[in-house]
Amino acid sequence: MSKSPQQSAINVTYWSIASNALLAVIKAIAGFAGNSYALIADALESTTDIFSSLLVLFGLKYANKPADDNHPYGHGKAEPLITFLVVGFLITSATIIAYVSIQNIKTPHELPKVWTLFILIPLIIWKEISFQMVMKKAKEIKSSALKADAWHHRSDAITSVAALIGISIALYFGKGYETADDWAALFASGFIFYNSYLIFRPALSEVMDEHVYDDLIDEIREISKTVDGVISTEKCFIRKSGMIYHVDLHAIVNATITVKDGHEIAHVLKDTLRNKLPHLGHVLIHVEPSI
Repeated sequence: MSKSPQQSAINVTYWSIASNALLAVIKAIAGFAGNSYALIADALESTTDIFSSLLVLFGLKYANKPADDNHPYGHGKAEPLITFLVVGFLITSATIIAYVSIQNIKTPHELPKVWTLFILIPLIIWKEISFQMVMKKAKEIKSSALKADAWHHRSDAITSVAALIGISIALYFGKGYETADDWAALFASGFIFYNSYLIFRPALSEVMDEHVYDDLIDEIREISKTVDGVISTEKCFIRKSGMIYHVDLHAIVNATITVKDGHEIAHVLKDTLRNKLPHLGHVLIHVEPSI
């Protein structure tokens, strides 16, 4: 029996939490032992990722609750709201990394240890693999919260790449370049700020029911034409709630048929759309007479 999209997203989030916890410990130990402030900042990034993933987990579970009397369209809108909180974590971590980096740039310290480079390389590879895995699942199930979680992995990888470059510069040029990894961490924080906006914008669009589903609308119109009795379609409005899309569709039918026939066509059309597009939720069909 295949898992539901919601359960798949929850399982991926559990994996993210475990992965980030392990990496945060490794980076923190390596950062303090290896005199690398960029690695310490990287560990901080992974630590905030744990809390943001916990938020994503809560949001996915809440969004998965069935519809009730107070929430006839379900609880899916909780997902983009949780995404806003996750973006808040990203911005907070980027701000802290930037602040700590600036403080360390102004404070003389020793060169990082050479062996920290060999810690960073496998971590970068692992975080990029994590990003690809989570993003693939997020796109499959169309989850904004899971996309935000995926970008946490990517931003973590970027921070680690910046640390790798900074440490390499510091070690290659030696005395006088001790702060190179701090400058690298500062650069990484700016990239995290930028990614925060990229995550925030689609979630805002979802909350505001913005018209951004042209591809799905085209698919709905094509499927509708295959239903007997449907001449064409007119208005089609879509709003996303979690991983489900709710549809309001105007279907044009022959003006001379009975109300009962029109009603039956509408039911067949609704069932056809939901069978062929399982990610659709409520489908409201308004029957329009042909001119």
